[in-house]
Amino acid sequence: MPERRTVALVTLGCARNEVDSEELAGRLAADGWELVEEAADADVAVVNTCGFVEAAKKDSVDALLEANDLKDHGKTQAVVAVGCMAERYGKELAEALPEADGVLGFDDYADISDRLRTILSGGVHASHTPRDRRKLLPISPADRQGVDVALPGHAQAPAPQDVPADLPEGLAPASGPRAPLRRRLHTSPVASVKLASGCDRRCSFCAIPSFRGSFVSRRPSDVLGETRWLAEQGVKEIMLVSENNTSYGKDLGDIRLLETLLPELASVDGIERVRVSYLQPAEMRPGLIDALTSTEKVAPYFDLSFQHSAPGVLRAMRRFGDTERFLELLETIRGKAPQAGVRSNFIVGFPGEEEADFAELERFLTEARLDAIGVFGYSDEEGTEAAGYERKLDQHVVDARLAHLSRLAEELTAQRAEERLGETLHVLVESVDGEDGAVGRAAHQAPETDGQVVFTSAVGLAPGRMVEAKVVGTEGVDLMADVVSDCREEAGR
Repeated sequence: MPERRTVALVTLGCARNEVDSEELAGRLAADGWELVEEAADADVAVVNTCGFVEAAKKDSVDALLEANDLKDHGKTQAVVAVGCMAERYGKELAEALPEADGVLGFDDYADISDRLRTILSGGVHASHTPRDRRKLLPISPADRQGVDVALPGHAQAPAPQDVPADLPEGLAPASGPRAPLRRRLHTSPVASVKLASGCDRRCSFCAIPSFRGSFVSRRPSDVLGETRWLAEQGVKEIMLVSENNTSYGKDLGDIRLLETLLPELASVDGIERVRVSYLQPAEMRPGLIDALTSTEKVAPYFDLSFQHSAPGVLRAMRRFGDTERFLELLETIRGKAPQAGVRSNFIVGFPGEEEADFAELERFLTEARLDAIGVFGYSDEEGTEAAGYERKLDQHVVDARLAHLSRLAEELTAQRAEERLGETLHVLVESVDGEDGAVGRAAHQAPETDGQVVFTSAVGLAPGRMVEAKVVGTEGVDLMADVVSDCREEAGR
């Protein structure tokens, strides 16, 4: 019997990439590969790259080079690039980075096992040739369902006869026409679920639609099936991810489909919290706000992509809104759920941004009371409309505005955290460590981005428990809290 090959998946970038990595892991496990955590322990290291901004690209290249170094003194025999950077640049990346033994695009995911075996045996698989993935799908959203196009995270599953009858333990079955095989790569009580792929918006600074493609929703039955499987694996919170969750259902004939899906997801046995990320302010509607603020077990959490608040800059970005409309939206949300969490990202130094525009953005942030704020300095992204704009700001101006707004954001989010002193929150315990104590997250805190809750005592706590905790202190955006009660005990009374 041939020796089982080992593979490690190294994931960079966003939660969507994490889902894609678990799909690749599922496909590989189903075909007999042994998954290992460390690249140094693997025959082949698969690096799931990010191609969003320059810093992310650099991190991806560094990860590939680091994995390549293992070939000199470790078990690793090959390093393969997948993910957004590989999809976006393909052959260009392969030529610039010969250390990568393969550069695979999304179309290779369905045959990932064969691709890796070829590379490990010394064969050569032609590097991916990039193309505008928006052109692979019909212009009309209603015509996109069922089109045979690779959609990472909810790609076309193997035909039933191609799936082993006895799948390895911990591997999700392919339960629908677009349900992927999936294998969890960690034991966190939180997992992301792809709601859709791609984006139909044409923001002038963003290249994502060109390599992620046009918007395609997953069918509700597949989202529900995957959530049930995750709950069986011990997951307590699911986070719905896509490039734009507010568009969910438009290609299925019902733009309000998310509002009806949320209660079903929340009722899945074992799930304690459902979180929705990536919301477009211009597409927020009353029914969706109601669903997010009043559905039991759905977090009143609003990850709103504002990007700026000065109307002139927003129009140049091909976006909508202004300071007053955004503040009205936040007022509506907090009128329904005073404890609601809101986070957003902003770009400073966009071409043509005047001092008055920057001051307007400062005014918005000061009045908005956001729980988490990400600030980025503008830089040209090839293939975007904004890269060809005139009136580019000098880099020292961009850097100065970035530094100033970052300091302001840090102060404002710390103040917002202090406003929560005395609040009683539902907190999901995520880790318990003998030295570091217990850490969790409240409804207004998404994984990785929004701070955390540090418990004053870890006694009786375990990962996956949902507890009520009273905020007694703050440190930046982080909260210190005393446990008041166990939510399951409260529910049983």
